[in-house]
Amino acid sequence: MDRGAATTTARAGTAASYRCEIATSSRAAAATSPGTAPSFLSFEDRASDSPLVERIWRSRSSEAGNFTSVAASHWEMVVTRLQGTTTITVRGPETKPTSAECPADGEWIGVRFRVGTFMPQLPVVRVMDRQDVELPAASRRAFWLGGSAIEYPDFENAEAFVQRLLDGGWIGRDPVVDAVVNGRVESMATSTRTLQRRFLRATGLTIGAHRQIERARLAARLLGEGVPILDVVHRAGYFDQAHLTRSLRSRMGHTPGQIVRGEAALSFLYKTDES
Repeated sequence: MDRGAATTTARAGTAASYRCEIATSSRAAAATSPGTAPSFLSFEDRASDSPLVERIWRSRSSEAGNFTSVAASHWEMVVTRLQGTTTITVRGPETKPTSAECPADGEWIGVRFRVGTFMPQLPVVRVMDRQDVELPAASRRAFWLGGSAIEYPDFENAEAFVQRLLDGGWIGRDPVVDAVVNGRVESMATSTRTLQRRFLRATGLTIGAHRQIERARLAARLLGEGVPILDVVHRAGYFDQAHLTRSLRSRMGHTPGQIVRGEAALSFLYKTDES
């Protein structure tokens, strides 16, 4: 394998294609409903002071299991340690729920980037909806990216890892996306068409799709916290309960009732601000 190659596509069923990030709240976030997180996984996540990072997480599996990988508007880089092998994978946004497999005795560390952070050499549309890309290994402790060997990040030093990627020009950030997400488009001397084009290029999603996904994730988290369904309809901005149900089935793969009853094991629903 050419060490200068930026990426190589991960094969289905390889260690890199597994997803083991269950919906467990961080210590700083509100708890999810009992039974949401299956017993085969332990999970921890934390906030980051990097403006490029949404969340840092890690998990460990004691046995094999399955869960629903839900829609998500962020991309991430995930280190997998399984059967004596370490790999790092770029995972893109997901627009729909899918069934995900988690193997036994694995460890994962993930850096989930803020919407608007992107890799210039790897368009996000190439890694969307489970089209994960595994970066080539340089050694047991490092991987190749743009001809440079970069050490795998760990849970504590992820910010230093992200800064090295930024300094090397391997990641960047589009301020237009921040303006759109935070409702500041009036301050941008940019046409609506340009805003939409740049948002799509940086995130792989249309502005409308991003908002729908974030609303569904907010609704699922609120339901998991025990907020009544009709209150969730109001707080998440749905027209009515039927609208909420359609959205959650489409983006989360489960109905509001299933989430309330703790029947749904969902991937990575951390607390975010309501808007």
